[in-house]
Order: sequence, then C-alpha cells, then structure tokens
Amino acid sequence: MDDTTQDKGIVGRGIRVLAMSVRREPGIFALATGGAILHSGMTLAGAFISGAIVERVVAPSIADREPALGALGIAAVVLILLSLLKISGMLARRLGAGAMQFRLQATHRRLVTRRYMKLPVAWHQRHQTGSLLSNANADVEASFAPIAPLPFSVGTLVMLVIAVIAMLATDWALALIGLSVFPALFVLNIVYARRMSPRMMRVQHLRAEVSAVGHESFDGALVVKTMGREAEETIRFNDTADQLRDSLIRVGRLRGLFDPVMTALPDLGTLAVIIVGAWRLSNGAIGMQEIVSITFLFSVLAFPIRAIAWVLADLPRAVVGWERVNNVLTATGDMRYGSEELPDTGPARLDFDNVNFSYEDGTEVLHDVTFSIEPGKTVALVGPTGSGKSTIASLTTRLVDPDSGLIRLDGSDIKTLTHESLAATTALVPQLAFVFDDTVRDNISLGRPIGPDTDAAVWEALRIAQADGFVAKVENGLDTEVGERGTTLSGGQRQRLSLARGLAGQPRLLIMDDATSAVDPKIESAILKGLKESGHPASVLVVAYRRATISLADEVIYLERGRVVARGTHDRLLAEVPGYAALVTAYERAEAERAAEGEFDDGLPADDASSHDSEVSA
Repeated sequence: MDDTTQDKGIVGRGIRVLAMSVRREPGIFALATGGAILHSGMTLAGAFISGAIVERVVAPSIADREPALGALGIAAVVLILLSLLKISGMLARRLGAGAMQFRLQATHRRLVTRRYMKLPVAWHQRHQTGSLLSNANADVEASFAPIAPLPFSVGTLVMLVIAVIAMLATDWALALIGLSVFPALFVLNIVYARRMSPRMMRVQHLRAEVSAVGHESFDGALVVKTMGREAEETIRFNDTADQLRDSLIRVGRLRGLFDPVMTALPDLGTLAVIIVGAWRLSNGAIGMQEIVSITFLFSVLAFPIRAIAWVLADLPRAVVGWERVNNVLTATGDMRYGSEELPDTGPARLDFDNVNFSYEDGTEVLHDVTFSIEPGKTVALVGPTGSGKSTIASLTTRLVDPDSGLIRLDGSDIKTLTHESLAATTALVPQLAFVFDDTVRDNISLGRPIGPDTDAAVWEALRIAQADGFVAKVENGLDTEVGERGTTLSGGQRQRLSLARGLAGQPRLLIMDDATSAVDPKIESAILKGLKESGHPASVLVVAYRRATISLADEVIYLERGRVVARGTHDRLLAEVPGYAALVTAYERAEAERAAEGEFDDGLPADDASSHDSEVSA
C-alpha cells in the first residue's frame, strides 16, 4: 500500500464514527460535554476577571505603591472559586469521557464476540484466527480512540465561538490578527488526516498479521520444536514484526512533524497579538485591560485548540479500526433456524434425501446422497479421503447447509428446528479433540444444565467414554486443571474427554467424526457397548477408518467421490464391494507384505494403526 495515498473521505467517515459513538452513549456524553463547557466557560471568565483584576487592583496598587489588601483578598477569593468550578468541570469531563470510551469498547467487544458465535464455520475458515483476535481487541480500541478528547473538543468549540465574539467586541484588530492562524490550523488537520489514513490502515492490517503469525507459531509449538524450525519461525515472526515497526515509525514521523507545527501556530498567533497589542497600547488605541484580556483569551485557547487536533489526529485510526470491526458486525451468512421443537422420545432417526453440497469455489463434494439411520442403530461412514464423510457429519449438525435435498430428524426438516432443539438432539464429536484450559468438570459440562446432579452426570459421561478411570486416579478428580488445549493429557485422553462432553448432554443422535482414532480397539469397543447400554441410548453415526471400529457398527455406508456406493453389514460389503475391501484391508496387506519382505515387524495388531495409515496405503 502506498503510504502517500490520500483518502479524501476520511474526515467525513470519522465524523460518522463519532456520531455513532455519541448515539450509543448519549447520557455519559452529555455529562462529559457539560463538564467540558463548564471548564471552558470558567476559563473564558478567567480571562476577563484577570484583565479586570490587573487594571483595577494590581495596576493601582503598583502606581500608589501601597497594596489594597481588601481588594486583593476579594480577588483571591474570586480566583479560588473560579478554579474550583474549573476543577469540577474538568473532573466531569475526564470521568465521563473515560467511562464513555471504556463502555463503548466493552460493548463492541461483546458485539463482535456474539457475531463470531452466530457466523457459520465456513466464514471462520476464511479468516485467520489472529485477524479475528485483532478485530475484537486492537480494532475495537482504535475505533474509539478519539472518544477521550471528544468532549473536550466540543467544549472547546463552544469556547471558541464565545471567545471570538468577546475578542472582536474588545478589539477587532487584535482579534483578527490572532484568529488568522485558525484557518491554517484546520487546513493542516485535514491534510494530516488524509495522509495519515493509509498509514493507519497499514498499521491495523499488520497488527492483525503479527497476531496471526504469533498465534499460529505458538499453537503449533509442538511441530515447530520437533521439526527444529524455531529459527525459521522466529525469522517469519520477525519479518512481520519489522514491517509493523516500520509502519509505526512512518506514523510517528508524520505525527512528529504535525504536532510541533500545531503547537507553534497558536504560539505565533499569541506572539503577534502581544506585539501589535503593545504598539496599540503605546498609541493609546486600547487600554491595559483590553490587551491583557485578548492575550489571555488567545493563550488559553491555544491548548484547547490542540484538543480538536487530537480528535482529528485519531480519526484515521478510528475509521480504519471501525471499518474492520463493522465488517464483522455486518457479515452475512447466519444460519436461520425454525420454531419446531423435537420431543425427547429416545434415539433419533436420521434421513438424508438426495443431498448435494459444494464448496464456495464450486467444487462438488456430495452428489444425491440418500440414506437413513434407524433409531438406536450404529452406522459407520466409510470411504477414502475426500469422499465427503466429514461433510455429512457437519451437515447433520447444521454447521453447513446443503445446496439441495433434505436432512430430517424424526421426519422433521432440520431447518425448521430451533437451534436449542437441534443442539439438544444431536452432538458432534470432532476428529480433532479440543479441550479448554479449565477443569475436567467444566470441560464436560460447559455450564449446561445436564441434570439435577452435575457431578453425577459428568461421572456417568466419563464412564461411558471410558475416561472415568484416569480421571479418578488424578489428585483433584473433576477439579483437575487440564491445561491449554489439554496439554497435560494424552491424545486418547483428550478424545475421551471430548466424547464425554458430547455424551453429557444426552443427545439422541451422536455423530463421531473419527473421534476414537487415538484410543485402542478394546476401549473403543467398550465405548460403543456403553452407548447402547446407557440409560439414554442414542443413534450413532460414526466416521470410521479402522476395521476394528467399522466391524462394531450395525450397518456400513460406503462412499466414493461423494456418492453412496453401497450399504450393508461390514461382512457383506467386505465380500461384495472390491473398493471397500481394498480400503479396510489396506493396512493389513501392507503389514503382511513388509513382514514377508523382512522389513520390520513391530508386533502390533493392524487395528492399532493410525486412522490415516489406511488412507495413505489405500
């Protein structure tokens, strides 16, 4: 991006962001602005009171060489009262502006997070995690950066109008000399905002990139370390961080040029007023009170004018931040749910009727997929990589919707169900088990009402998932902290906790997307047996790769290239469908060939292989 690019609409867009902010918090803004106007009013009053005190109390005392103690005392009391009112206004302004800024930031962080929760998985997959984190943090902060000086600026505008009228009424010649710097100040601010906009846009973009690269590197720490890529990842992070540093330096360089000029112009105006005022005083055109009042007015206006500059200086950053936040808040693609509720009547029936699905780029994944799962049955989805198994799992829980066709639960189109009813009826246990940095109990319950006795329900879910044994052995039991992403657990333990989480809600349809690939066949058999014998049995759709898993299913659905090629029992498909037989026996054949050649024999049964070994061999 060319940093010299000028964005001519930045001021107008920035004002719209400020107007939106005021509409969101009108009460607090009114309080802060009222305090700013009080402070400004007392500042203006101070100019005239100071001029009067100098001409009527200080100058006569100097001329008479005898202080008027009574008059000086009254003047001191007036100045103290004036200061107290100014302090009150300042407190109201600062506290109100701070409260307004922090409330807006907190509100929009919540809005962004809620929007994330409603947007479909496909939308999240198109955006980097680091960028999403930046939207909810750095971009929200940037959006409301001008709010802190905004009430001060509004109070300054009121003070400017009154001060200009007062200065013109006092002495129009001196007023015009001093006010001549104002047009230059506003033109300078507009030019600055236009030139700063692309720089700030680049900075906000790079903040998101740094966050994304850091998140990816830290999240993949195991891969980075085991592959010895620490140096390369450090270089990759440094490159992005260096770009952010350089962009921030360019921002600082422009601001470093802007701030001194903004400071110098009012000072030059004050100096011009003093010089011309002294000349007019010597000619008798004005009196001491007039020159003191105008000089004081202009000197006190110099600092508040910078408050307007602070707002304008932060506008480019605010506009860029708000537009990034607003892109999330206005993102489309929400799942629209119906109003139908399914009764809890035991295991659910699932029907796919001529379902088709394609990715956003047009790549077709499923073609006229039709099958049924009878209540209480365990059905295995089997097929080579890319055949659409995980897509079927996602469609069943409405993580995505089909292009055409119907998906029904107990005869009802899942699009007509409420979100709560669908979530209560189905549970998806994904292939990659995600564990929160929390206790075992909270990882499984997720704060849901899972029964009158939460701990009893959690232990029951752990028992069915064959996870109660290792949980009972740890010192704190259900209160054990498992670490970020379950770093204190093995892969199989994480998978069983994830399965227990799905079971805790007592779903009527359980979808397991290769959810037991990290556990041995004996435990896997016990899990499926426990599901059937539990007090809340469920229909089970399991995406399976291992022969041991497949053989436990009541029925198998075999997919190839997004189509249902065959269905039936494992033994029948093994005997009648060559593609199915080749897939499920691929690892065993490879093992036999290698053993025959004397390459290796690790003594492990074929069913202990990783799920992906069979796919690669196939």
